[in-house]
Amino acid sequence: MENKSEEKKAEAPSQDTFDKYAIIQTGGKQYQAIEGKTIGIEKLEGEEGQQIEFTEVLLRKLGPDQIEIGQPFLSKPVKASIVKQTKGPKVIIFKFKRRKKSRVKKGHRQLLTVVRIEEI
Repeated sequence: MENKSEEKKAEAPSQDTFDKYAIIQTGGKQYQAIEGKTIGIEKLEGEEGQQIEFTEVLLRKLGPDQIEIGQPFLSKPVKASIVKQTKGPKVIIFKFKRRKKSRVKKGHRQLLTVVRIEEI
Protein backbone atom coordinates (compact mmCIF):
# COMPACT_ATOMS: atom_id res chain seq x y z
CA MET A 1 0.00 0.00 0.00
CA GLU A 2 2.77 2.40 0.78
CA ASN A 3 4.18 2.07 -2.74
CA LYS A 4 0.89 3.15 -4.36
CA SER A 5 0.58 6.27 -2.25
CA GLU A 6 4.21 7.14 -2.95
CA GLU A 7 3.62 6.73 -6.68
CA LYS A 8 0.68 9.12 -6.58
CA LYS A 9 2.74 11.72 -4.76
CA ALA A 10 5.60 11.35 -7.24
CA GLU A 11 3.40 12.29 -10.21
CA ALA A 12 3.80 15.97 -10.94
CA PRO A 13 0.92 17.94 -12.46
CA SER A 14 1.40 18.58 -16.16
CA GLN A 15 2.26 22.14 -17.09
CA ASP A 16 1.69 23.66 -20.50
CA THR A 17 5.06 24.51 -21.98
CA PHE A 18 5.53 25.83 -25.47
CA ASP A 19 8.60 24.87 -27.47
CA LYS A 20 8.15 27.61 -30.03
CA TYR A 21 6.86 31.13 -29.33
CA ALA A 22 7.68 34.81 -29.68
CA ILE A 23 6.96 37.95 -27.66
CA ILE A 24 5.72 40.82 -29.86
CA GLN A 25 4.91 44.42 -29.06
CA THR A 26 2.00 46.30 -30.62
CA GLY A 27 -0.29 49.05 -29.40
CA GLY A 28 1.96 49.69 -26.41
CA LYS A 29 1.37 46.17 -25.07
CA GLN A 30 3.25 42.89 -25.29
CA TYR A 31 1.71 39.59 -26.44
CA GLN A 32 2.87 35.98 -26.61
CA ALA A 33 2.61 34.72 -30.20
CA ILE A 34 2.28 30.96 -30.73
CA GLU A 35 1.95 29.52 -34.23
CA GLY A 36 -1.66 28.69 -35.10
CA LYS A 37 -3.16 30.53 -32.11
CA THR A 38 -5.40 33.60 -32.30
CA ILE A 39 -4.99 36.69 -30.14
CA GLY A 40 -7.07 39.83 -29.70
CA ILE A 41 -5.01 43.01 -29.95
CA GLU A 42 -5.76 46.71 -30.19
CA LYS A 43 -7.27 47.86 -33.48
CA LEU A 44 -5.07 47.56 -36.56
CA GLU A 45 -5.98 48.86 -40.00
CA GLY A 46 -6.82 46.07 -42.43
CA GLU A 47 -9.53 43.72 -43.63
CA GLU A 48 -10.30 40.08 -42.90
CA GLY A 49 -7.82 37.70 -44.52
CA GLN A 50 -5.14 40.35 -44.98
CA GLN A 51 -1.56 39.37 -44.11
CA ILE A 52 0.32 41.57 -41.62
CA GLU A 53 3.79 41.54 -40.09
CA PHE A 54 4.84 42.46 -36.58
CA THR A 55 8.33 43.93 -36.79
CA GLU A 56 8.69 44.72 -33.08
CA VAL A 57 9.72 41.22 -31.96
CA LEU A 58 11.30 41.29 -28.50
CA LEU A 59 12.07 37.59 -27.98
CA ARG A 60 11.85 34.37 -29.98
CA LYS A 61 12.14 30.84 -28.60
CA LEU A 62 12.62 28.17 -31.26
CA GLY A 63 13.56 25.22 -29.06
CA PRO A 64 14.68 24.22 -25.60
CA ASP A 65 18.13 25.76 -26.09
CA GLN A 66 17.44 28.25 -28.91
CA ILE A 67 16.40 31.65 -27.55
CA GLU A 68 16.92 34.92 -29.42
CA ILE A 69 16.66 38.19 -27.50
CA GLY A 70 16.36 41.49 -29.36
CA GLN A 71 18.40 44.60 -28.63
CA PRO A 72 15.68 46.07 -28.62
CA PHE A 73 14.04 44.19 -31.55
CA LEU A 74 14.86 41.16 -33.70
CA SER A 75 15.30 41.52 -37.47
CA LYS A 76 12.94 38.73 -38.64
CA PRO A 77 9.22 39.72 -38.29
CA VAL A 78 6.33 37.56 -37.05
CA LYS A 79 3.71 36.96 -39.78
CA ALA A 80 -0.02 36.87 -39.05
CA SER A 81 -3.38 37.21 -40.77
CA ILE A 82 -6.43 39.18 -39.67
CA VAL A 83 -9.37 36.96 -38.65
CA LYS A 84 -11.90 39.71 -37.82
CA GLN A 85 -12.41 43.26 -36.60
CA THR A 86 -14.58 43.38 -33.47
CA LYS A 87 -15.27 45.18 -30.20
CA GLY A 88 -14.28 44.08 -26.73
CA PRO A 89 -16.57 43.80 -23.71
CA LYS A 90 -18.33 46.90 -22.42
CA VAL A 91 -16.53 48.77 -19.67
CA ILE A 92 -18.65 50.97 -17.39
CA ILE A 93 -17.11 54.13 -15.97
CA PHE A 94 -19.09 55.44 -12.98
CA LYS A 95 -17.97 58.57 -11.16
CA PHE A 96 -19.67 59.46 -7.91
CA LYS A 97 -19.19 62.22 -5.35
CA ARG A 98 -21.06 61.70 -2.14
CA ARG A 99 -23.36 64.42 -0.79
CA LYS A 100 -22.91 66.49 -3.97
CA LYS A 101 -25.58 64.91 -6.23
CA SER A 102 -22.84 64.25 -8.75
CA ARG A 103 -23.09 61.01 -10.71
CA VAL A 104 -21.65 60.34 -14.18
CA LYS A 105 -22.10 57.02 -15.95
CA LYS A 106 -20.26 56.34 -19.20
CA GLY A 107 -19.65 53.19 -21.21
CA HIS A 108 -16.91 52.22 -23.64
CA ARG A 109 -16.11 49.29 -25.92
CA GLN A 110 -12.54 49.00 -27.16
CA LEU A 111 -12.04 48.20 -30.84
CA LEU A 112 -10.11 44.94 -31.29
CA THR A 113 -8.47 43.07 -34.13
CA VAL A 114 -8.34 39.28 -33.85
CA VAL A 115 -5.25 37.90 -35.59
CA ARG A 116 -4.00 34.34 -36.22
CA ILE A 117 -0.24 33.85 -35.96
CA GLU A 118 1.02 32.13 -39.11
CA GLU A 119 4.80 32.08 -38.76
CA ILE A 120 7.23 32.94 -35.99
